Amino acid sequence: MKLAEALILRADSQTKISQLRQRLVKVAKVQEGEEPPENPKDLLRQLDEIFIQLETLIQCINRTNSQADFGEGLTLADALAKRDVLAMRYQALNKLVNASSDLQDRYSRTEIKMCSTVNVVKMQTKLDGVAKQYRELDTQIQSLNWQVDLLE
Repeated sequence: MKLAEALILRADSQTKISQLRQRLVKVAKVQEGEEPPENPKDLLRQLDEIFIQLETLIQCINRTNSQADFGEGLTLADALAKRDVLAMRYQALNKLVNASSDLQDRYSRTEIKMCSTVNVVKMQTKLDGVAKQYRELDTQIQSLNWQVDLLE
């Protein structure tokens, strides 16, 4: 199995877990004398089975990420960490650009005028550069995911 396939299975398992949790909440209480539409014990058994499968799958994914060669002396896990930091950097810069470029209407000359403390054009250019780095790195990661075999 390729790493990308395992990642798809992981996402599918997480979706199933979310759905089972919702179904469990719906059958957690019923009116006295009524029967729940589904047996909570069956749902809990299904949930436990998925948790066991998911744990094994995540272990294999993590093992693969830590051993797969990304190039330039990096593992796939290193590249994922770099991508995560780029995403955080993008979010921080994006908030700064949005806050700095907000225009406030002044209805009279006596109202306080707010001025940006950063060069919005420079920050936007930097933001665009970070977004490009993220996209390029993500593309490389996605490509490698389809080439690397999952380690058991």
